[in-house]
Amino acid sequence: MPLGRKRLAGIGALIGALLLSSCGTGAEEVCDSPLVTNLPPSSFRSSSQLTSSHGPVFAKVNRREGAGGWSPLASDRYQWLEVDLGRRTKITAVATQGRYGSSDWLTAYLLMFSDTGHNWRQHRQEDSLGAFPGNSNADSVVHYKLEQPVIARYLRLIPLDWNPTGRIGLRLEIYGCRYTSDVANFDGSSSLVYRLSVRPSWSEMEVISLKFKTLRNSGTLLHAEGQREHSLTLVLEKGRLLLYHQQGLSSSSSGQLLLTLGSLLDDQHWHHVKLERLNTHLNLTVDKNTQQVHIPAELSSWDIHQLSLGAVQGHGLQKPVLSNRNFHGCLENLLYNDLNLIELAKKSNHQVSMMGNVTFSCAEPVSVAVTFTDSHSFLVLPGLRSWSSGVLSVALQFRTWNKVGLLLTFDLPQQEGSVWLYLSEARLRLQISRAGRAQLELSAGSSLNDGQWHSVEMNSRQDQLSITVDKDEGATAHTSIPLPLTAESQLYFGGCPADESSLECVNPFRVFQGCMRLLALDKQPVDLIEVQQRLLGNYSHLQIDMCGIIDRCSPSHCEHGVATEEPPATARLMKSQSCEAYKHKGNISGHYYIDVDGSGPIKPQLIYCNMTDDTAWMEVQHNNTELTRVQSSPEKIQHSAHFDYSSEEEQLAAIISQSEHCEQELSYHCRKSRLLNTPEGSPFSWWLGGPDPGRVQTYWGGALPGSRQCACGLQDNCLDSNHYCNCDADVDHWANDSGLLTHMETLPVRTLVLGDIHRPGSEAAYRVGPLRCHGDKNFWNAAFFDKETSYLHFPTFHGELNADISFLFKTTSSSGVFLENLGIKDFIRIELRASSEVVFSFDVGNGPLEVRVETSVPLNDNRWHSVRAERNVKEASLRVDEFPAATQEAPADGHIHLQLNSQLFIGGTASRQKGFLGCIRSLQLNGATLDLEERAKITPGVRPGCPGHCSSYGSLCQNHGRCVERDNGFSCDCGPSAYTGSFCHEEVSASFKSTTSIAYNLQELYEPSRNSSTVPSSIYSDMTLRGENISMSFRTNQSPALLLYINSFYREYLALLINKHDELELRYKLHSGRDVEVLGSRVMNLADGHLHSLTIRRLADAVSIQIDQNAREDFNLTSDVEFNSIKTLTLGRVQESDELDSELAGLASLGFTGCLSGVRFNSISPLKAALLHPDSHVIVSGSLVQSSCGSSTPANPYTAETTHSLTDQPGSVDPGQPLVNAMRSDSALIGGVIAVVIFITVSALAILARYICSRKETYRNQVVKSTQPEDIHELPFSSQADSQSARSENQKEFFI
Repeated sequence: MPLGRKRLAGIGALIGALLLSSCGTGAEEVCDSPLVTNLPPSSFRSSSQLTSSHGPVFAKVNRREGAGGWSPLASDRYQWLEVDLGRRTKITAVATQGRYGSSDWLTAYLLMFSDTGHNWRQHRQEDSLGAFPGNSNADSVVHYKLEQPVIARYLRLIPLDWNPTGRIGLRLEIYGCRYTSDVANFDGSSSLVYRLSVRPSWSEMEVISLKFKTLRNSGTLLHAEGQREHSLTLVLEKGRLLLYHQQGLSSSSSGQLLLTLGSLLDDQHWHHVKLERLNTHLNLTVDKNTQQVHIPAELSSWDIHQLSLGAVQGHGLQKPVLSNRNFHGCLENLLYNDLNLIELAKKSNHQVSMMGNVTFSCAEPVSVAVTFTDSHSFLVLPGLRSWSSGVLSVALQFRTWNKVGLLLTFDLPQQEGSVWLYLSEARLRLQISRAGRAQLELSAGSSLNDGQWHSVEMNSRQDQLSITVDKDEGATAHTSIPLPLTAESQLYFGGCPADESSLECVNPFRVFQGCMRLLALDKQPVDLIEVQQRLLGNYSHLQIDMCGIIDRCSPSHCEHGVATEEPPATARLMKSQSCEAYKHKGNISGHYYIDVDGSGPIKPQLIYCNMTDDTAWMEVQHNNTELTRVQSSPEKIQHSAHFDYSSEEEQLAAIISQSEHCEQELSYHCRKSRLLNTPEGSPFSWWLGGPDPGRVQTYWGGALPGSRQCACGLQDNCLDSNHYCNCDADVDHWANDSGLLTHMETLPVRTLVLGDIHRPGSEAAYRVGPLRCHGDKNFWNAAFFDKETSYLHFPTFHGELNADISFLFKTTSSSGVFLENLGIKDFIRIELRASSEVVFSFDVGNGPLEVRVETSVPLNDNRWHSVRAERNVKEASLRVDEFPAATQEAPADGHIHLQLNSQLFIGGTASRQKGFLGCIRSLQLNGATLDLEERAKITPGVRPGCPGHCSSYGSLCQNHGRCVERDNGFSCDCGPSAYTGSFCHEEVSASFKSTTSIAYNLQELYEPSRNSSTVPSSIYSDMTLRGENISMSFRTNQSPALLLYINSFYREYLALLINKHDELELRYKLHSGRDVEVLGSRVMNLADGHLHSLTIRRLADAVSIQIDQNAREDFNLTSDVEFNSIKTLTLGRVQESDELDSELAGLASLGFTGCLSGVRFNSISPLKAALLHPDSHVIVSGSLVQSSCGSSTPANPYTAETTHSLTDQPGSVDPGQPLVNAMRSDSALIGGVIAVVIFITVSALAILARYICSRKETYRNQVVKSTQPEDIHELPFSSQADSQSARSENQKEFFI
């Protein structure tokens, strides 16, 4: 199908889908019918009732029968009212009312739901808060609409608070509608298989959705097979859903893990699962959480042929992901696209096969659990009469996220001792103590805080005591310590009563937080419902008949997830918020992960950072940045191009909003193709730009928004003065309108529409460059506090469940408060408590908690230091610079909400004490940057901005580069350096031939008439030198070879050379009447084609030489120490060598063949001057080519440039014709040309290879390394040598 028709078909399908969805919305069933009014009396139960007139049957809204509502016998938090709706129902809202004619009403309550009347589940709102608001009087009705409907048969309401001058009183209504579903039950050996009778055509979207519930933590949920033996398997493993991909009939591997999602899914509650294949990626949704993964390439056109539910029923040759673990539980509303597979199975459809015993009702095993919620939780049970015999057995199951906690304790009054069964470091331990001393300790198990159910059994008989974990006998001890328990003994589970006056229960450990079930004493099950009814034992702060443990890290409240794909090898695996931030860590150009909002919801993205000398550019690519030709066509009135960016929409918006400058190239090349025509007429072309989907823009690159002009119109230099764009002149030769779009509100360019392309002879080409942005408003947003009593204030910080705070500071003071926010009791604070100590403190209602970091260096050194403090429901952490982070676990009480109500103070406190003196910048709270500068402009004692960055970042300027202060940041002045680049880190290298010569005139620098401001260093204020600093790198195969030569007016000189033995020689002749002094290094093989670095220092008579990483060699001069009236510094061939002796004159005439890099003599960089800043000081003779030969590592692949020649285009070319991406037009012709060129090239290379091979032995037999000038240019520099040189150079959050 032609591309245009495909696009039209896609647009039609989209419009149809929108119409259908709008129709469906309008016809959606209203689900708000009252459900309680007509229920029979048997549908109501309660924990107790004050009198028969206060029974639960009277708890109906706006009814006055009986005493006008339900009131329990006692008003406490252990009361409940339960309603049986008769069948599973869709519940959408609840309404409460106080008891008629009384002072009894609820002010807050919890809602529990269940399908069976057991195993209750607490309903939580989106913010994880469970409490619902109640009433303020007895008469008004307060409605609460559930954010998400609940499917349940039973509802239980638990009062939390009530009118303090009355008691609990309630009338209730529930709203919803009928719920129908198809259910199938799998017993662990059964399955359901759906086979497609006709292989479907491939579609871009496939959907499998279902609900499941189970008590087993592992099992195969579904297995989908397709063509080419590819399969997807969704399994439940330890209560989490895992999606695997397998390939091949005989694959012995369990497959590739694609996704993991969910937690604690074995809780016997319904969980919704949806698996979607959407063109190029898979979405897995579990309940409200979705994760996405790109489809492996082999699945790009894959479709399902067979679907197995409950087990893998395939060809049997692939290794199952979970061996012998079929699903045991219930499935509901199993849909494959629009097909209801359970309904098909009920109707015995031939496409659906049932294996084993599949039934169409859900078996609901009853398992009563109990939740220990906080430090006051405990359960006490009486002993058994049978224990008088000395035989004891206690069994239970538990699940928890905590490493420590008391499971069971009881007293041994006759031995004056106690027994403790507890968790420590996630291991089970048993300890028996007598008279305060431990008599016996046993341990078993490990990693028992994984949230899974674990079974524990303790047995004592005669002289043997054992504990068993998960049916594996872990520890057994033969002991003479009896455990004489009786019916009067008390067993305490989870903790001890807080107000216990006796010593029967002592807990030296932390309390247990988690769930227990299947408690048994001497193999007799404990009826926890009787415990709940106060008929057995006693308890406090328990939730009975439910397991309320949740996983607060699924999904995480703390931070968004990071990409699960393997990053490119070129990506630096770290995250900062902009290229500007990476640059100030000393990073060079390359791909980096940019996290524009820190811990906010926007995901990190891989972006290319182009670090120039003074700017860090973020470059966001799209699907076509090439110059693209548009051929004229009478059939096409317009040509449109849409640009898809590598970043998601919210990422693009964040990049543009936080950058100081953004730009995008927009170019139009034309030949008889008009662009805008005139401002009065309708424009031929336009583009869409700005936030998605973009707004129509009718100006062009280099002009102003709304002007309907191009750059030439703004500059008044268009080809035709009657028009405002060159292309509007409509000339029959190539012209162009190009420029940069810099108005950020119109960026990025999303769609380009070109209109004047249908006329005969019309030709056009366009280019939309990548989006380029630089500067980071957030990174440099700073305030300077110059008084201890000054501060900035902002609105209250809302970090109830999580807080992520980061900033940078610099100061000379030893203490001060960075940040403080107060509540009635709660608070949060970060402060510099001492010169090397930062403290993060807060209180969420459990008492103050502190996290502190002590550094090994003082922090009041007036340099920038980074602080990051994080707090979530599990722990708090603090990091300062790169020092190890400090963490503190949250208190066991489980209070998790930080409730603040005052203003947020920055740089001080409300009491104006302990104020901070210095600078704070880049302050972010939960991903949002506070605008310190704007607030500082209107606040006395605080100044916007903060200068003085070189004290912190000056060390990034390398190789003698000088740090230069800027308002926002710094730059490196590489003038005094032999290097260049953003950090003076890029070596300036050049390849020399035998005829190449660089002569740097030193004489002019010494003339007194010269302006001293032009002199790079004060060392040249005198014509006499008493010392030199020389550094360079070189690579050559030539020996002997002269590297550097400096002469003077008095026939004195300094010569640096490699002698015929491949060793370095430094020759000084500092007195015309004395002999040359030769200083020879012992480092050998310097003419080996490898890169070598060299440093020479002389001060008076002391000379040192260091080559590569070898030990420094020290020498002393004996003749003289003054180098008088220096004249010229020469690299390569020496043109004037009259003053040299015959040996050195011959060597100087040979020149140098090889590579020189980073040459520096004192503060002069002669090679850099010759290549980058040629002036009157430098005379260059012969061929001098800048190259990367001085780099010990391969060149950066991202900085490579591609150049084109007009001869690259076939046929005759108009001199003004744009050079376009030829692959976008005439691809068949170009493909043929390329094939011919490749054939010719390969043939030529083959002939050349034979010639080289024939010459190879001749090269190997050459033993004389010194060469004649005319032969030097033929010496090879092998890539092997380069690579060797490169090697030598670079030797759960889990809480209740």
